[in-house]
Amino acid sequence: MANAERGGLASPPRAGSRTVVALAALWLVAVLLAARQAAVVLRRPPERRFTDLASWIGDHGVLRARGSFYDTDQFTGTPFAGLVLKPLTAAAEHSLGIVWTFGTLLLVVALALVAARALPGPVSRRTGLLAAPVAVILAVLSLPVRNTFNLGQTSIIPVLLVLLACCLPRLAGGSGHAGGVLIGVAAALQPAVLLFVPLLWLTGRRRAAVTTGATFAALTALAWAAVPDDSWTYWVHHLAGAGLGDKPDSLANQSLHGLLLRIGLHGPVEVTLYLLLAAAVAVTGLRRAVRYARDGQPLLATAITGCVAVAVSPTAWQHQQLWLLLAVCGRVGKRRADRMVWPVLVVLVMTLTSRVLVPDNPVLGPVGDNAPLLAALAAACLVPFLSCRSAAWNRPTPTPFAEPQPGRFSWVPLLGFWRRPLNRPNLLLELMLIRVGYFVYSYIRGSAPDERSVAEHHGRQILGIEKFLHVDVEHGFNHFVAGVDWLTDGMNYYYGTFHFLVPLSLLGFLYLRRPATYRWARTALALATLLALIGFWAYPLAPPRLMPGHGFIDTANGPQDLDNPDYGALTELSNQYAAMPSLHIGWSLWCGVVIAMVAPKPWMKALGMLYPLLTFTVIVGTANHYVLDALGGATVVACGFAIQYALTGPGRQALAKLPGAREPSDAAEPLPAGR
Repeated sequence: MANAERGGLASPPRAGSRTVVALAALWLVAVLLAARQAAVVLRRPPERRFTDLASWIGDHGVLRARGSFYDTDQFTGTPFAGLVLKPLTAAAEHSLGIVWTFGTLLLVVALALVAARALPGPVSRRTGLLAAPVAVILAVLSLPVRNTFNLGQTSIIPVLLVLLACCLPRLAGGSGHAGGVLIGVAAALQPAVLLFVPLLWLTGRRRAAVTTGATFAALTALAWAAVPDDSWTYWVHHLAGAGLGDKPDSLANQSLHGLLLRIGLHGPVEVTLYLLLAAAVAVTGLRRAVRYARDGQPLLATAITGCVAVAVSPTAWQHQQLWLLLAVCGRVGKRRADRMVWPVLVVLVMTLTSRVLVPDNPVLGPVGDNAPLLAALAAACLVPFLSCRSAAWNRPTPTPFAEPQPGRFSWVPLLGFWRRPLNRPNLLLELMLIRVGYFVYSYIRGSAPDERSVAEHHGRQILGIEKFLHVDVEHGFNHFVAGVDWLTDGMNYYYGTFHFLVPLSLLGFLYLRRPATYRWARTALALATLLALIGFWAYPLAPPRLMPGHGFIDTANGPQDLDNPDYGALTELSNQYAAMPSLHIGWSLWCGVVIAMVAPKPWMKALGMLYPLLTFTVIVGTANHYVLDALGGATVVACGFAIQYALTGPGRQALAKLPGAREPSDAAEPLPAGR
């Protein structure tokens, strides 16, 4: 890490007004998030606050007990950590709330500021200004930091000590003794930090490496002399802490050892395979870390080494996975369109639970369960981070853009500075955002008010309005469908299948064949869905099949006890009173409009517009929606297209000659590329 001084942020000159506004907004968000996290902890009853810390102190806590630290397996730290924390017991007991919470918060802020200071140069003035609040926001939102706040853990301290020693130019340079002492103390608190010794040695900081080893040995020997029985228990009986705390095969243990135990391996076979895999990951990861340290990226080298530590440690609990968040600094991809894939992936893994990341099914479920470990392995061994000397470091392949096109009104587009990208977005990034977006949609839809009396009252309102307008055709048509078996079966299958199959297929076609149209179309769909969520929340509505006393027939589930309904797997997963507006109609109408705009043949356009009509027939015939629900679905789609038009201008504009521009209407003279 001899080139560590290349990192860091130069003193930025005066920033433009937009940068100042963005900086103020980011710091405001950071302060609000930090305050919210502190409030969440302090609002809890004392017995539910800092559960790990409370198990260490308290009347019967292991740090007050005269016996062993490890009598109950609740204390997972090293004997040296126990000796350090023991004098703080009285202070912690008297200030278990405010002082400990804000002390942890200050450590998080310090960690984020050091990480922002260590970004590899050259760094633009805008990046230099915005890096600090962004780092604070990401740290506060991350699961390891939230876990540390909730449990009262001290795992931020080793990470901060290592960052100071490896990334702060004053400590990273010079004799190296000061940095070695810091890393040695961190290793005494968290033994996996010893992996930084070979990193220091191989990057020419041999004095720091020797000092680290000597400091660790001295502090461990001191703890061994003070508490020999506990030291024997920790280092020999529990093999450097393995087996303390939760069960090693639990999902909380995101290490190779935990993964092998979860897949059913035990005994000598598991131990042998674990040691082989750990050695391979350590060698590969450390070689990569050395390369990036010599390249002038000390923060990335530190993150990679930390990710190796997470993977090869016998146990790697959530509060010890903060190393992975540091890997967000690595640059990946020679195209500008690919630059956000790795940072977004890291942020999602570090801030969201496994059920948000991937669907809960036998195929993808294990990926989500082991997402932190897989991300750590990817950072350590696989992700091709760019070198600072790469031509693509500051000059990635630009994205082709279409300049904003004027609309029919002088005020369109409102976002006159927005240039529309014309290439395909990165597929992995798109899938991640779609997955998270769909989870948010499902969560809000499921969390919308579902009080039965309110929903039924709204249902009676809808029926009354339809009767006044003479469009109350649901009852008669529903009974007609229920009387024809093949029609009932066909509509039930259509209702449960086509709603997702057709929009996804159309999005896939647009992505492959019409990339510019894909961006425009999917944005309109997202806006329409967002508006629909507002409708679900503001106006809970019982569909016809859940209206008592009106004689509607639930063609898919049969007669129901409305006090205890059973809709199969959807009973607990879906809010049955989120009927207004109908997204079956909304999404199908979106499909029809897009097909009508891109299809080359008139019969294809007609077939596309037939799809929403068929969907309308199905939702009414199966008693899942009212006629006015369909009108609501059409309204949100129209609003989605209208909002996009107002913000960015016409969607059908002259597009660049790209592989996806298959039709004359989608191809014109090339437009200038954006940088």
